Amino acid sequence: MPTNLPPDAKKKWAEVEATKNPRERLQRMQEFLSLVPKHKGTLKLRGQIKKQIAAMRKEMEEKKRKRAGKGGPKYFIEKEGAAQIVLLGVTNVGRSSLLGAVTNSKVEVSPAPYTTREPVPGIMNFEDIQFQILEAPALMEGSAEGRAWGLQTLALARNADGLILMVDLSQNPVEQLSLVLGELEKARILVSKPKARVEIERKFMGAGLRIIVLGRLVDCSFQDVEELLKSYRIGDAVVKISGEATLDEVEDAIFENTVYKPAIIVANKIDLAGADGNLMLLKAYVGDKLPIIAVSCNSGYGLDKLGETLFKTLDVIRVYTKEPNEKDYSRKPFVLKKGATVYDLAKNIHSDFKENFYFAKIWAKRLAFSPQKVGASFVLEDKDIVEIHLK
Repeated sequence: MPTNLPPDAKKKWAEVEATKNPRERLQRMQEFLSLVPKHKGTLKLRGQIKKQIAAMRKEMEEKKRKRAGKGGPKYFIEKEGAAQIVLLGVTNVGRSSLLGAVTNSKVEVSPAPYTTREPVPGIMNFEDIQFQILEAPALMEGSAEGRAWGLQTLALARNADGLILMVDLSQNPVEQLSLVLGELEKARILVSKPKARVEIERKFMGAGLRIIVLGRLVDCSFQDVEELLKSYRIGDAVVKISGEATLDEVEDAIFENTVYKPAIIVANKIDLAGADGNLMLLKAYVGDKLPIIAVSCNSGYGLDKLGETLFKTLDVIRVYTKEPNEKDYSRKPFVLKKGATVYDLAKNIHSDFKENFYFAKIWAKRLAFSPQKVGASFVLEDKDIVEIHLK
């Protein structure tokens, strides 16, 4: 069941959402926490809000140190390429070695533990696109509670497009993976696709509330969802509900508690003694939940599979565009989510395109003939070539 917060708590959360100034937002978040009743039903919510407060405090302290001239690690890295992939793991599993082996990054590799204190980016080429790989500081027991740089590392994971979970096959990989997954779970970051997905996109005042149910509501009605959102003073938003969603999960989305990040497991040091047996243990533990690549960063074994595995796991496609009356198409593709339509592509190209769209021509091997004239709702697939015509 939902947490059934009192009206004054819901009102205070609406104030939190409307506040942009970090210091004022922190104060209102603390006020909100004081209004949340302490009982079993609010345990999860209280824990998450406390973590958000701790992360905000730490971020403000770091900014204060930088202003005072004391510097400090840089934890926000601008996204580049088709996707930003954060590389996670406990210390000494070979994260720096992997980054140095598959990207253009001049990374320092050291046998000393916890040498990575801030994120290190690198660009990895895969066919005609690029992925940005971001090595994050090591996770440890208690990272989700704020130990060392844990909150910053988990914030990087939350902001990423995907994750690489790295383990060392010369040690017990199940223990390592369990620790990483445990800290991600505490931070409300899922690596297995959830049954339900609720997206709340806030709109300008006066836009109204639009609820789109693409899946099925479980143990609640459309009216229940509408009443819940309005009780939190969410009156101007587009809410998309996919899969089988409960009212609990809709409320969870209001606080942005849970996010899903597609992930793969990279099992390093396959060339060392005992690694094959540990790989079998890892595969038995993971099952078919996540793809596993066995590699050796030292010899390069298995690293050629990384790009393709990431591409498939991220559920993306490449779409090439062609100017009308031109013979050839652009060799630089747009990268879109699988299931994207011509309309989605038009929005990505230019804001005017979606308003003035007339029709499109598609070149694709799966079509009976090419080019084929299509409308905005035509679903695209990998390596389609699209020519957009405007009114």
